[in-house]
Amino acid sequence: MNTSHCAELNLLWARLMLEELHRLGVRHLCLAPGSRSTPLTLAAAGHDGFQRHTHFDERGLGFAALGLAKASQSPVAIITTSGTAVANLYPAVIEAYQTGVPLVVLSGDRPPELIACGANQAIIQPAIFANYARRLDLPTPSLEIPPQTLLAQLDQVMVDLDRPLHINCMYREPLYPEGQDAPFEAYLAPLSEWRQTAEPWAATPAMSRSALPSADDCCSFAQGKGIIVVGTLAPHQQPEQILALARRLGWPILADAQSQLRQAEGVVHHIDQLMHHPKALKLLGKAEHLLLIGGRLLSKRLMSFIAQHPWQAFWHYMGHAENLDPAHLRKRRFVGSLPMLTALPWPLLPGSGWADALESYSDEVERLVAEQHDQGALTELSAVRLLSRQLRADQQLFVGNSLPIRLFDMLAAPGDAPAIFTNRGASGIDGLLATSCGVAMAEGKPTVLVVGDLSLLHDLNSLALARGLTSPLVVMVLNNDGGSIFNMLPVPSDALRQQYYRLGHGFGFEGAASQFHLPYQRPDSLDALQQALSEGLQRDGASVIEVVVPPNESAERIVEMARQIRGDD
Repeated sequence: MNTSHCAELNLLWARLMLEELHRLGVRHLCLAPGSRSTPLTLAAAGHDGFQRHTHFDERGLGFAALGLAKASQSPVAIITTSGTAVANLYPAVIEAYQTGVPLVVLSGDRPPELIACGANQAIIQPAIFANYARRLDLPTPSLEIPPQTLLAQLDQVMVDLDRPLHINCMYREPLYPEGQDAPFEAYLAPLSEWRQTAEPWAATPAMSRSALPSADDCCSFAQGKGIIVVGTLAPHQQPEQILALARRLGWPILADAQSQLRQAEGVVHHIDQLMHHPKALKLLGKAEHLLLIGGRLLSKRLMSFIAQHPWQAFWHYMGHAENLDPAHLRKRRFVGSLPMLTALPWPLLPGSGWADALESYSDEVERLVAEQHDQGALTELSAVRLLSRQLRADQQLFVGNSLPIRLFDMLAAPGDAPAIFTNRGASGIDGLLATSCGVAMAEGKPTVLVVGDLSLLHDLNSLALARGLTSPLVVMVLNNDGGSIFNMLPVPSDALRQQYYRLGHGFGFEGAASQFHLPYQRPDSLDALQQALSEGLQRDGASVIEVVVPPNESAERIVEMARQIRGDD
């Protein structure tokens, strides 16, 4: 086998690929160390058009890339070596697929003759992500394959990329060039014009998938007693435009915690808790039409109401065509941007206001929540409530899964609100710290992560990513010694709950913060927490705040709040 100039040709292909990805909009590269990916690493190191981020843990690296892609609204590339390094990206790839985030995985691989023969660090990498990623399986670099073929294939798989892409790159040794110039000018001749420009080889405009209702459709739909439910939306989607549409129709907005509108003026707050309110439920029972906007919903009570209510008309408007209805209800689905939705010829019906009383019921819940959690003891509930009151619109909040996101949905105060980020595609508790680090990296805005203790234990390695940040990231960990959310579920006995579900651990995080050289505070009051948050948001870099609470306290307080809203004696 001729290996003359093999290392140089490997590097040339890697340079062509990264240059084309840059021309196609990739600006961030996330790299983990490894030898088989050396051509990609050297190409990345030599391209100044990228912002480069490194981490020794591929699982955390994948989630950091996910956060970067979410916050930067652009595809992010990940470079790993072969073997289990690639497999460690799987959780982040699944989350990216579930939430429509474009990640480009570039994996170094052994050549075909070293697969399935006992060669070291050689596994079957093509299709490793199954249906969770598009695929481009490249051969080993060869002068017999024209360079324009490589560029054209990249252009094709990047068209309308809104989910992960896996590009598997097989490289033969040697991998490290010796420094001499290789005679590739004749090989590169077909790319002479491309090399003189900054345009992709064969750029394809994004295909329009818009599907919009007609003027007659809008007029007919608007006549009923309607409600607008807003699910998951990203900050850049301009969700505030929905407020004007609701005023035009005279319909109430029920805002999910991930909608960016949960705290906005003009929406019905605390909708999850209003599902306990008898008068609110009676009024909602009169609804005829439902306009559901955006992605996944959080509140099971709200989802149950939608699934069981006899809608006369149900429209789901979303940015991408996908099935996000576990109840499989009959509906009409429309695809487009929010500006396209609000620009439709909706009739002006501001006087309808058939459900205005929902706001007064919501105000009742708000007064109850404020009375119980704006002062007094430091609890999980009061900590999340304080966070919702303290953050501003120019800041970012990443809300962890399990109990934190549910507490935010229940308790967030009306008022100024930060940009909200979550990982609710697969709703895992892994990679949350790493994802929040990626969100913080994207624009350098002050960011807070509120996360449970088990979630942070899952992702301790990513404290190294946090340590490398220069912008503020406050990691606020709610430590209830295990999976406190299982206190709210009908596990058959407390013994089973403790032994197999909650998994109390007895760990604190001061030592972990010290190991990664991060400032640490453990406040013992709401005032102390408020001060710690203020200091953390003004600090350059990351810090850790640990809120330690009793294991059963939150579940008991949530149950009691529901009882009070229902008006039980």
